[in-house]
Formats: sequence, C-alpha cells, structure tokens
Amino acid sequence: MHRPPSAAAEVADELAAVRPELVAGFTAELPGARSAVLSRLWRALAFEPLPWIEGRERAGDQLVLRLRGGRRLSGPAADPYRTDAYVPVVRLDEVAYDAPERLMTDLAVPHSAGLAAELGHSAASLALSRAAQPRAAREGTPENHPDEWPDSDWGWERRVVDGHPYHPGCRARPGFSVAEQLAYGPEHGPVVGLGLVPVAAAECLVTGVWPGELRDGARVLVPVHPWQSAHVLERSCVAGPAAHPLMSLRTLAVPGSVHVKTALSARLTSSVRDISVASIAASADLSSFGEELAARTDGLLHVTRTLGAAGAHSPDLAAVLRESPRVYAAPGEHVVPVAALATTELPGSPAWLAAFARLALTVGLRALELGVALEAHGQNLLVVLSATGDPLRLVYRDLADIRVSPARLARHGIDASGLPARVLTDEPAVLRRKLFGSLVGGALAATAGSGPALRKALEAAVPELPRTEDLVALREGPLPVKALTLMRTSPGRSGDLWTELPNPLRWR
Repeated sequence: MHRPPSAAAEVADELAAVRPELVAGFTAELPGARSAVLSRLWRALAFEPLPWIEGRERAGDQLVLRLRGGRRLSGPAADPYRTDAYVPVVRLDEVAYDAPERLMTDLAVPHSAGLAAELGHSAASLALSRAAQPRAAREGTPENHPDEWPDSDWGWERRVVDGHPYHPGCRARPGFSVAEQLAYGPEHGPVVGLGLVPVAAAECLVTGVWPGELRDGARVLVPVHPWQSAHVLERSCVAGPAAHPLMSLRTLAVPGSVHVKTALSARLTSSVRDISVASIAASADLSSFGEELAARTDGLLHVTRTLGAAGAHSPDLAAVLRESPRVYAAPGEHVVPVAALATTELPGSPAWLAAFARLALTVGLRALELGVALEAHGQNLLVVLSATGDPLRLVYRDLADIRVSPARLARHGIDASGLPARVLTDEPAVLRRKLFGSLVGGALAATAGSGPALRKALEAAVPELPRTEDLVALREGPLPVKALTLMRTSPGRSGDLWTELPNPLRWR
C-alpha cells in the first residue's frame, strides 16, 4: 500500500534546510514523541464514547477494545491521569503500531484521515520542540531548585515543551512551516517582532484604556502576530514591539509587564481561536467582574486585569492587552503556570502536592459556590510560590471561557449584568464539569502525573474543605472531562463534548 510522505519526513527535510544542526536531535527525539502522542491517543480510545468502539474489557494488565466489524485493539491498561509516554505500541488485531498516525489511518473509521494527519504532525512537531530544549529544563531534576528557576514569565512558559498533557494533538501546528515553528514557538525561545496595523478610530471597537503609544493621531494601532500578517491579513504593518511568546503562542509578553493576546487564525491543538467582536465588547465588564470575584476569596486568588481591547470589527484583526501575572508576586516570590510545575522537583513531594491541591480546590470550590466556574487548566491557572517553593496564592487569567450562575451570584449579592449571555448558566452539571474537568482532570491531574499520586493528594486535601453540594458531587461521582478526540472526529457537532473518567478519589 503506497503511503504519502510522513509528517516526520517532511519536517526532517525542512529542518535540514533551515537548521541542519537540529536534525540529529530531532531524529533521536522522534520515537519518544510518537510514544507520547500514542499514549494520549490510547487514553482517548480507552475512555471516550467513540461511536465505533462497541466494548472494552480488561485482560490482565491489558485493555482490549472491541470495534465495529469485529476487529480488536489492545494495549496497556490505561491510567487516565498518567502523563508520561507509557504506551510503546498498540495492536490492531495482530499488527503492532508505534506510530499514532499509522494506527489512525489503518483504523479507517469516520473522519480518521484528518485526525491521522494531525497526529503525525503533532508527533513530528513535538520531536522538533524537544530537540531544541534542554532535557533537564523541561523534565525537572533534583538540581532544578528555586535558585535556578526562570526570572521571567516567558522563561517559565518556554519550559512547557510538550503542550497539552492529554490531547493527542498536543503539539499540532498545521499551517506552520518548520521555520515558523522555530521563529514563533515559545519552547524555541525566540523574540518575535509584532506588527502594528493602523485602523481609523471610527472603524475600530475599543474598550478599556488603549495606551497612547498604540495610537497615531486619529488611528488605533492594533498589534498583529507576524504569522497572521503573512498568511491572513492583506494589508501592511509597521514595526511593533519585540515580544516573547507564551505557551498559547498567540499571546506574547512585551516590555512593561503587559501581555498582548493577538488574533492568530490558525488551528492550534484542536481549535481555531480568534478574538471575536463580542469578546472585545465584553472584555471590560468581564475584567471588572473578575476583580470582584477575587475580592471575595480572602486573598487566595488574583485575576489578571484586561487593560484594553481593540479590533477592526473583525476576529482576524484584534488584540487584547492584559497585565502580566507577575504583578501579583511580592519580592522573592515566583508566579508559575501550573503547566510548568512538572518541570520542577515540587510535584515529587506528596506533602507539596497535597498542599497545592488544597489551595487549588479551596479557591475553585469557593468561586463555584459564589457562582463562577473557572476553566482552571494548566495554562489559565498560575500559582504564586514562596522563595522556597511553598504554594501561597493562585492567579487566573483569561475569563473568556468561564461559566457564571446568575442565581448563585444573586445569593451572594453579586451583580451579573453586563456579562455575555454565552457564559451564563444555572445548571449545576454544566458549572461543575467546567471546573472539575479543567482543575481536577487537567491542572491537578497533570501536576500529579498519575492516578495514584492524584488520589493521595486529593485524599489529603478534600477532608479539610467545607462540605458543600459541589464537593459531594466531586467526591461521589465520576470526573467529567472534555472528550478531545471525539470532538476532533465529530465535525458536524459544535461546542464541547464530554466523557467521564473514574473518580480519582477511588483510583486503585
């Protein structure tokens, strides 16, 4: 059977032309990157409600999936909270696969071809990212103590090399050449020159305070990512500030403790994320709401403020200015994205992990009681650490995807007026899965790195929390998480799709 050139071969060819010194490292990292992506895919196959899987059964230390048509998939019994590359091969009937894209291609289920291409790209891009990053910095070592931690926000975010801890498309960046990945990917440590597009003030929606240095008389200067300028916009830019990309790639740190969220109309991981006109219009109200929420958490939570937002009435040309989470650190403290905690030695301590889980759940459940379900995954959620690494407070950024209960807010005397209708719901199940799926199934699980470690941390933390109906639901029910692979193979369905994982408090 003839197969087209693999994504890995294409990346290797491009790399030989632009950075030949990285080819050997890329080749060496490729098997591990494939195993990392295959492990994420196997987790999805083991736990998501994929319509072409008819049954699952344990056979010793193996898991066997019965597929429509009589075929069988088999692999290691899956721990849904494990983050290392623990799946070297998966067998389809008697054939062993170590490359996730080949497995998905040969499964030949509905919409598998597109996913297979993304998986191949994800593995190749992950190998490229790993090839350029020192292993000690991205994996954490006993010598990697606070005295050696980064002193910049972008330095921390550069460490998050592997992307989403559970998404098979963890490093997929379709539409980006190798040269563009090296130029714009935070793990490669580039400095990115932003462009500025002048827009007549009468044609631009502006909320908040737009700074004078981003105005030119009667024109608003909108920061633009160079990828967007090259591939999407058909207008010229003037040179803007030099910036360091953060882990979302489209958000960058510029001088002056400001983060610039740019429009970047590319599919990253699984979504095309633009900046809608509605989100610009709501940004000031959401920011004020976030400040009020933080004021009700006894100093345990900060919410970064949106300073200003502007757009030319188009999601392709817009930008949001936010304050850096570092403004909430006192001298000697560190502000660390939760996704970067795994690059330190901290999660290796059960006592530290329990303390972090206690802090995160205290804040998350308090906000939920007030009426706000945070999407507190490892990118949105940051932790303020003491000089010796103790978890002190949390910082949350980007309120765009929270869910808010007007009824709960009203009980606590908080006004929900001005918030966009799309974030409003009084349905407990919707609120809980937003928080539990991101915080427990995402931030805490990925920091723990396995089901047993997560269970021990929760067992230590949960008994000390106020017994609310939300906590009871967390303790007694299965854990809802996004069905990421089902979403990628369901093109006719919009919005998030969900699955349920075994309750980590009962994981054995």
